[in-house]
Amino acid sequence: MSKDLKPKARLGQRKSLRRRLIGWSIAVLLCAGGGYAAYRYTATTEVDVPVAKVRRGDFVVSVRTRGEIRATRSVILTAPQVPEPRIVKLAENGKQVRKGEVIVEFDPEQQRQNLIERETTVRTADSEIVQTKAQHKIVDEMDAMSLMQAEYNVQRAQLEASKAEIVSEIEGAKNRIQVGVSEGELKQVKTVLDSRKISQQADLDRLAERKDKTIRDRNLAQSYLSKMVLRAPVDGIVNILPNFRVGGSWGQTPPAFKEGDRAWTGAAIAEIPDLSEMRIELKLEEVDRGKLKLGQPVRIRVDAIPDKEFQGELDWISPIASLVYKGFGSSEKLFPARATLQTVDARLRPGMSASAEIIIERYPNVLMIPLKASFSRQGKPSVYVQRGLQFQLREIKVGQRNEDDLVVLGGLQENEIVTLEDPIEASRRARKKL
Repeated sequence: MSKDLKPKARLGQRKSLRRRLIGWSIAVLLCAGGGYAAYRYTATTEVDVPVAKVRRGDFVVSVRTRGEIRATRSVILTAPQVPEPRIVKLAENGKQVRKGEVIVEFDPEQQRQNLIERETTVRTADSEIVQTKAQHKIVDEMDAMSLMQAEYNVQRAQLEASKAEIVSEIEGAKNRIQVGVSEGELKQVKTVLDSRKISQQADLDRLAERKDKTIRDRNLAQSYLSKMVLRAPVDGIVNILPNFRVGGSWGQTPPAFKEGDRAWTGAAIAEIPDLSEMRIELKLEEVDRGKLKLGQPVRIRVDAIPDKEFQGELDWISPIASLVYKGFGSSEKLFPARATLQTVDARLRPGMSASAEIIIERYPNVLMIPLKASFSRQGKPSVYVQRGLQFQLREIKVGQRNEDDLVVLGGLQENEIVTLEDPIEASRRARKKL
């Protein structure tokens, strides 16, 4: 081997370099982990916690439900008593109408045809009566001739019998017998005439009854024809009612009547409500029925008029529950009720959906907090009161509660700020997201 050739690395030098690199890597990782742990467990994390102020006001215990706005008084226009009347003209739903305007018009053609037929029947009955009377007159004249002939025969027989003194006894007896025969024939003719008069009068009475029936049918057809148009009896707004014979989607209200629909006798087609007095029709759950009584105030919010709250009074509760089927074999008992609105609004319309709050009890000028602001700590009601960026746990005394609020009897002051969520739990959730 030449003396100029030297090895590039000493024995064991490569392994020592590798160990130093591994050691430095581990040290860097440990420093990074320590820094993250220090940040994770010692750094301050700002957490948004919803809060609310302690407020003073009127606390109410109430029952909440839903309902529909209805007019206290209204006029219902119903289909006439004619077979399957078909609607050919219908006023626009929600239209303002005046008294006498056409609201519903039914197809009159069938009723016109019926009226023509009934009038023809009446004229036929009149013709039959005239013809029968003419026939009776002819028969009466023939009967009068027969009666005259019979009376003449009697008089002639009596004249012949008066000659008994001047004729033979046999002829006299024969003439007296002829008088009896003639008188019998006269009685027979009179009896036939009397019976014929009775028969003729019976025929006339029968024809008169038939004519009376045809007249009644004609008048009924005329009345049907006059009912083909329904007019507004009062001023108001048209409300077209649902057609319950038209199948709609399951669980939804049937569609309203429209032009071309066939109605039925007595079907309610349209309603003209009196908008000067309105009420809300409610459905009360069985558990709430015992809490309510007539005269309780009602606060009403109409979905279509969110900017206004209406006041009302509970004036009727049904003594009998109605069974409402929900489908799939389930049902519930609800008590119908209604409350009259103390004031109305020009925007109110029958059929509008609304929510109602029936006031059972009212406590004026009390401290309240949202129900979500109260937490149970060691079996006692407590709240978290905000102090700057910190929250202080404080026990409180509570009173009545409803679905939203809780009455505070002690432990808080007005305008203090309390949390609506446990800040410790909120902080833990926030750290888990980091």
